Amino acid sequence: MDIVKFKTNLKCEGCISKVTPALNSINGVKDWAVDLKDTDRILTITGSAIAEKAVVQALLQNGYKAEKAG
Repeated sequence: MDIVKFKTNLKCEGCISKVTPALNSINGVKDWAVDLKDTDRILTITGSAIAEKAVVQALLQNGYKAEKAG
């Protein structure tokens, strides 16, 4: 199982609701969560062979940004 983290600009539960369908549709994603208390709003995705570009694109299509966290 892989774990990938992204910095995002998601700000609230409404933002998370907006991106939920897109993130759930990405191949390989088993589970994900956003830490809204972290200043970088870290999106943590668990799964297998997760396409990082697909995650970034899913957020962009919904008006948000994501970049892989170090």
